Amino acid sequence: MIRIALAAAAAMLATGSAALQPGPAPATPPDRIQTESGPLAVEHLARLENPWGMAFLPDGSLLITEKPGRLRLYAHGQLSEPIAGVPPVVNRGQGGLLDVEVDPDFARNHLVYLSYAEAAPVQPPDAHETQEPRFANSLDLSDIVVRGGAVARGRLEGNVLTNVTVIWRQVPKTIGRGHFGGRMAFAPDGSLFITSSERMRFDPAQDRASNLGKIVHINRDGSIPAGNPFLRVRGTREDIWTLGHRNMLGIAFQPGTGRLWANEMGPKGGDELNLIEPGRNYGWPVVSQGNNYDDSPIPRHPTHPEFTPPVRSWNPVISPSGLLFYRGRLLPWRGNAVMGGLSSRSLIRLTLEGTRVTGEERIPMGRRIRDLIEARDGALLVLTDGRDGELLRLAPAGR
Repeated sequence: MIRIALAAAAAMLATGSAALQPGPAPATPPDRIQTESGPLAVEHLARLENPWGMAFLPDGSLLITEKPGRLRLYAHGQLSEPIAGVPPVVNRGQGGLLDVEVDPDFARNHLVYLSYAEAAPVQPPDAHETQEPRFANSLDLSDIVVRGGAVARGRLEGNVLTNVTVIWRQVPKTIGRGHFGGRMAFAPDGSLFITSSERMRFDPAQDRASNLGKIVHINRDGSIPAGNPFLRVRGTREDIWTLGHRNMLGIAFQPGTGRLWANEMGPKGGDELNLIEPGRNYGWPVVSQGNNYDDSPIPRHPTHPEFTPPVRSWNPVISPSGLLFYRGRLLPWRGNAVMGGLSSRSLIRLTLEGTRVTGEERIPMGRRIRDLIEARDGALLVLTDGRDGELLRLAPAGR
């Protein structure tokens, strides 16, 4: 039976952690941007509608999702027609077709994984939304579709996905709102991590019977790995790896360390970068480095030492999105963490020593940055957000 969450909202729209109003009209990214390590040339590769995620196939071609429900392939300078077989998605607000990942053993099994928002099979006739003061009463009361995040996998054969099977779902599905999460990352052992955000509600992140507001860990077929921290714990879902999260749109493993990192949008202030360790509770909504949108205060992390604090937080917010650790040598950023910024319209580059952030560079892009990925040659491929989104290539100017 579908449970309809009635808890109050815990976050703003992913258009930016603290943005209550639409931002300025999109601008075309410059053809050259300046960084601390020198100028980068910006090449405009393709136009897309609301692009969200990317993943390379072994042959170097690039899978790209568009939120309305299209999966495309970019290869040899051309963008393909939509790939058939993508599951139906609910494209409203922040939901739609989200991330894409390629199986570590793709050369043998041709499996591709998609995260997306799906509707409940039965829509309650009396569904309704209510306002929430901590949101500054800004919720869209007309959005009453009961939906939730899901992950499916299918076999890519030419321009068609076949044998598509759902391997994981958010529980419970809820009425309206955003904050699906949906970023995916394969671990070195081939298992799958998924960010499952709290659907803009307060209660689920601390509810162990729900996988909302959690980072979850499953095997590639959807089964539960033997090493998960809450196996056979009464009242706790076994797919939970960590809890107490808000809205997570970036997740990545740090090369050579096995460490898992995730970024997280705070409310009005308090965006986070977190080192993800099994069984930890990161505190939302009990603690935050920001306040609610109506300016009501939230206790800070030091007041509750039982919760794991962020490694770094931002106030004002940056609205962090896609996250990677740079491995190449084309840019002098080897080992650095690089994130997209939505409301900050930037790339954020962080230097680390162990688990400590030692430096930050904010690289203005003039556009909301949704996702980024490192190409084989070390160039950075970037997706800009919105209906007039683009695939960009960033490389040292003159090379």
